[in-house]
Amino acid sequence: MEFIPIQKNLYAIKLNLTDKLAEVKIFIQVLLLQLSAVCSTLAQTTDLNPFVETELILHTRSGDLYGTQLAPANFKKIPVALIIAGSGPTDRDGNNPSMKNNSLKILASALANKGIASLRYDKRGIAKSSPAGKSEADLRFDDLVDDARGWVALLKADKRFSKVIIIGHSEGSLIGMMAAKETNQFISLAGAGQSADLILKKQLMNQPPMIQKICFPIIDSLKKEKTVDSVPKMIYSLFRPSVQPYMISWFKHDPQTEIMKLNIPTLIVQGTNDIQVTVEDAKYLAEANPKAKLVLINNMNHILRIIEGDRKANIESYTKGDAPIATELVEHIADFILRK
Repeated sequence: MEFIPIQKNLYAIKLNLTDKLAEVKIFIQVLLLQLSAVCSTLAQTTDLNPFVETELILHTRSGDLYGTQLAPANFKKIPVALIIAGSGPTDRDGNNPSMKNNSLKILASALANKGIASLRYDKRGIAKSSPAGKSEADLRFDDLVDDARGWVALLKADKRFSKVIIIGHSEGSLIGMMAAKETNQFISLAGAGQSADLILKKQLMNQPPMIQKICFPIIDSLKKEKTVDSVPKMIYSLFRPSVQPYMISWFKHDPQTEIMKLNIPTLIVQGTNDIQVTVEDAKYLAEANPKAKLVLINNMNHILRIIEGDRKANIESYTKGDAPIATELVEHIADFILRK
């Protein structure tokens, strides 16, 4: 998994979902969203596209988070999947400023064709949720988990849905594991199988020994929850002091430990042509939770496309927003969610 610098201007704060006032706010949001969906249906639904996209808003004390719900125009008692994007400035559709592949948007459409609603959202500080951001010095990994829990609560309050599933892609897999306690099912797509400190060290093994000698002690210090004041200029962008508190909060979570805690049906999906996350990662997760189902999809890459070419063809696919995602992936996810 290629390391992506932590994005700036993020912010999150825990929602007190046990607080009665918060419950009332969520209930009101759901009523308003249902009314909005009716209006949107009239404007957006056609015979060729029997689905409707509705923008949902998760209100928090620090700002609003925005997401897109995709569902049939008229529905009741169908499953809904919360799709959580990966790291960096990745938006609800699976895109970032330098790469547009629409992987998560296409996944949502494919699930809709199977009778499964979905909600995908922009994380704090990303795209339309940018105003809810905060300086990176104050961001913690658990803040992203709390946001996911907030979306889960919003979906669970909508009684038109029969159950709530989390689909976490890449880093969204770890976020999803930690937020999945109150859901019915969990799906990991290209999720890392080791803690971020080990992944970062593995990536640095491709660098000159001199770089490793400088970086490894810093990583070890952060793993021990100790910040490092003096960071050499050549690696300053990676270990700048302002991002170290986030890295400490990130390093402490081991995906194997988190997935082991899940007592709900779990699906682990990994492509064999993924240049960011390996099949070995998926096997780590499956070994940690023997009850989970492991599916390996031949030649699927990190953005859910089938790539039979070389690394160059793999990388080029990251900017092809109209390319279809793996059919086998959709079938496995739909079968897992819809099985009785």
